[in-house]
Amino acid sequence: MGFNCGIVGLPNVGKSTLFNALTQTIAAQAANFPFCTIEPNTGRVAVPDKRLDKLVEMVNPKSIVPTQLEFVDIAGLVKGASKGEGLGNQFLANIRETDAVIHVLRCFEDDNITHVEGSVDPVRDADIVKTELMIADLESLQKRIDQLQKKARAGDKDAAVSVRVIEPIIAALNQGRPAITAAPDKADKEAYKCYKMLQLLTSKPVLYVCNVDEDSAATGNKYSEAVAEMAKAEGAESVIISAEIESEVAQLESAEEKKDFLDALGLEETGLAKIIHAGYNLLGLQTYFTAGPKEVRAWTFVKGMKAPQCAGIIHSDFERGFIRAETISYDDYVKFGGEQGCRDAGKIRSEGKDYLVQDGDLMNFLFNV
Repeated sequence: MGFNCGIVGLPNVGKSTLFNALTQTIAAQAANFPFCTIEPNTGRVAVPDKRLDKLVEMVNPKSIVPTQLEFVDIAGLVKGASKGEGLGNQFLANIRETDAVIHVLRCFEDDNITHVEGSVDPVRDADIVKTELMIADLESLQKRIDQLQKKARAGDKDAAVSVRVIEPIIAALNQGRPAITAAPDKADKEAYKCYKMLQLLTSKPVLYVCNVDEDSAATGNKYSEAVAEMAKAEGAESVIISAEIESEVAQLESAEEKKDFLDALGLEETGLAKIIHAGYNLLGLQTYFTAGPKEVRAWTFVKGMKAPQCAGIIHSDFERGFIRAETISYDDYVKFGGEQGCRDAGKIRSEGKDYLVQDGDLMNFLFNV
């Protein structure tokens, strides 16, 4: 079950430096000129989870498999991208293929690093990118709405659903609001399916990442404060990181070295950990675990999934032949010292097809195919 976040922003804001640190590779070339990233670079990173660490400590398995997120480093957008400026539509297509957007904003002064707009103003920069994405969405919808309206008037039911979904979105975009603000209710399954199939650029959840100087990494600065206000007004989230610090941390080999380095800077965790957790939450993801002497593994699922669907993440046969799930809450597993202790204490539950899997559950699926 793959989920990915596209890293976007104007040129020279620290996207590739951040991506390099995220993946602890030099796969993305970080250079001081626009468009140094021509093709989207992709990297998968483990989601830090102290619960997994605890399970490993208790079980001592032969193999450990954390849950992962995929990050895509997308070349810098510029004003006019929706009209083909810069690398234009190529970038827009790359964003369209991601599940969520991590919008990196430059929140530091440095005369040695060129700013494509000539000055540092993260709110303005965010508006430039948002505007280009909204223009692209609006043009895409306007091209198809007339034909859909004609079909709907002629009695085409699918076209009628599309019109019902698209018209409010066009109105929102014309008012300068992203498509996500006019999304249909998920309970309206027909309309919501149509909405998802549109693959609109502004239908994706957004996390703003404030890339600050090293001195501001712990407390932020006037630029990150402005971004936080903007994010709050939009109902979005923002996090503060220093891409340069993250790059340095990524070069350190041991966990102890990294902790000492962060402590010296007054930081409790890396900015990357904050981004990974925020990206995970942004996508509405949660984790269940399987644990045994051969393997302790974290599995990603979407909040609200039922037991058979979660079983299907492991293998389609598990979902097709689902009988029940033996389930232990993480807290009980730790409190009673593992599976046998939970069994002795009567803490193993037998859950059926309608069980909504909870974050942190330890699962053992019983099936028959």
